[in-house]
Amino acid sequence: MNRTDVLVDVLVVGAGPAGLALAARLAGGGAGRVEVLEREQDAGGVPRHCHHGGFGWPPLPWLRGPAYARRSVEAAVGAGAAVRTGVTATGWAGPLSLETTSPAGLERITARAVVLATGARERPRSARLVPGSRPAGVLTTGELQQSVHLYGQPVGRRAVVVGAEPVARHAVRTLRRAGADVVAMVTERSRGTAVPGVPLLTATTVDELRGRGRLSGVAVRHEDGRSGVLACDTVVFTGDWIPDHELARRGGVTLAEATRGPSVDASFRTSVPGVFAVGNALHGVERAATAAAEGAAAAAAVLAHLSGAPWPDPGPPLVVRAPLVWVTPDRVTGVAVRPLLLRSGEPLNGPVVTVGQDGRLLWRRWFPGPVSPSRSLRLPPGWTARVDRAGGPVVVGLS
Repeated sequence: MNRTDVLVDVLVVGAGPAGLALAARLAGGGAGRVEVLEREQDAGGVPRHCHHGGFGWPPLPWLRGPAYARRSVEAAVGAGAAVRTGVTATGWAGPLSLETTSPAGLERITARAVVLATGARERPRSARLVPGSRPAGVLTTGELQQSVHLYGQPVGRRAVVVGAEPVARHAVRTLRRAGADVVAMVTERSRGTAVPGVPLLTATTVDELRGRGRLSGVAVRHEDGRSGVLACDTVVFTGDWIPDHELARRGGVTLAEATRGPSVDASFRTSVPGVFAVGNALHGVERAATAAAEGAAAAAAVLAHLSGAPWPDPGPPLVVRAPLVWVTPDRVTGVAVRPLLLRSGEPLNGPVVTVGQDGRLLWRRWFPGPVSPSRSLRLPPGWTARVDRAGGPVVVGLS
C-alpha cells in the first residue's frame, strides 16, 4: 500500500479537552499548520458520552459533556486547526515523525513539534487480576457510557459497581437511567461517598466473577474475613486510571514512575526534544477543565520551541513521600505558571504539605478539610522559583 508523506508545524495526538484547547491556542497564536489526530470517529474525548453536567469553567456556562465536547471542537476548528478523526498513530518513524493509518490509507506525518494528548483509560477486569470466568456483562465505566449513550444498547437488570470515586457515582446514574437496579457499590477503601439508595460496602474486594455465558454474581470478601456473593448480571469496574502511554513509551519518552505517564517539566516538555505531553496522558483522570487548562498553558512553550528556543536539561526531579503517591509536573526546569497537582493514596484530614530541597524548606501550607484520594491538591507554583536547578531532588511530603 502506498504511503503519503505529510509535513505540519504541530501534530497533536488526541482530540480530547487538552489536545483541543492546545490546538485552539496554537492555531490562533500563529503556530502555522496545526493538525489534531483522533482515533475515534468523533472528536471531543471522554465528555462526548458523559451526559451529566458540570463541564466547563467560569465564565463559560456549565454544560453537559456532549455540548462541552462540541464547543471544544468548534473552538479548535474555528481557530484554524485541522481536526482529523478515525486516524490512529501506530508508531514512530523518527524523533518527530509518526506513522498513521486511517480508512484513507497510510501516512507518515512529520512535525516541528509533537504533543501527546492521548488521555487515560480505566484498568479493565483483566488488568485488576480478578479471577473467574469470562461472562458477558463485565464493563468499565467508559464501556458502559458508550453502550448507553452512544449506541443505545441495553445493560443488565441487576448491577454491582466496583469503586466509590466520583466516576463510580456517575456509573450508578447511568445504570439507573438504563433501567438497571444497582444492588451495591464495592470499594477496597475504608470509606467512600454513597449514592442514596445504594448500599456501600467499604474495605471489601471482589474475589471472583461467577457465571457462564452471562454474569450471575460477584464473590466479595471484607477485610475482617466475612465473604459472600452479590447476585447480579452486570458489574462495572470504575476508576483505577492509567495514562494511555503506549505511544510515548514506543517513542522513547521517559515515563514518570509514579503515574506511568510521560515525565514533564512545568512547561510540559518531555525528555525528547520537540515532544510535549498534556492532560490526562500525564496523570490519569482530572476534570476536563483541568486537562483543557493544561493544554492551553502548554501553548507558550510550544510556540517558543517553534521559534528556536533551546530544549532545557531535565532539572531536579520532584518526588513524594507516603502517603502521597504522585505529583505532576515531576521535573523543575523553570518557574511553573500553573498549579502543580498532588495526589494522596489515602484519605487525609487537614494535611500540612511541605516542599523541600537539600534540607531547605521551599514552601509549606495547611489545606483545611478532608482530602480524597480521588481528588488532587493544587500547589501554587510560586515556590518553583526557589528551586536550585543544580541541586538534589525536590521532596513533597506531609508534616
